[in-house]
Amino acid sequence: MTTFLVFLHILVCFALIVIVLLQPGKGASIGASFGAGGANTVFGAAGAGSFLGKMTGAAAVIFMLTSLTLSYFSGRPDTTTIMPEVVAPTQQVIPTPDQPLPPGTVPTQDLPPAEPPAPVQN
Repeated sequence: MTTFLVFLHILVCFALIVIVLLQPGKGASIGASFGAGGANTVFGAAGAGSFLGKMTGAAAVIFMLTSLTLSYFSGRPDTTTIMPEVVAPTQQVIPTPDQPLPPGTVPTQDLPPAEPPAPVQN
């Protein structure tokens, strides 16, 4: 569902951009840029104003609805996870004085008492 909404949202985004760019400006419309004699002859005698205005409104409403729906879905907690249900316990090793702990291991609470360092003889 979310994938479809994202696809629809992106499609409406591009459509809204194209529709807004096709609307006539103050000086001339899209017909003048293609070399037509009259400013409103590309879209017929009625002109492009009312048709493109309605299309812009419809695309804007669809854009807002998809935005709100996607934000609602992104705020909900996911029902699936990639994390395992049970985490494997870490390996616990009792270190000996001649062997250090390997990386990634956690020492147990029952460590042997630390031996005092040997006196240095000169």
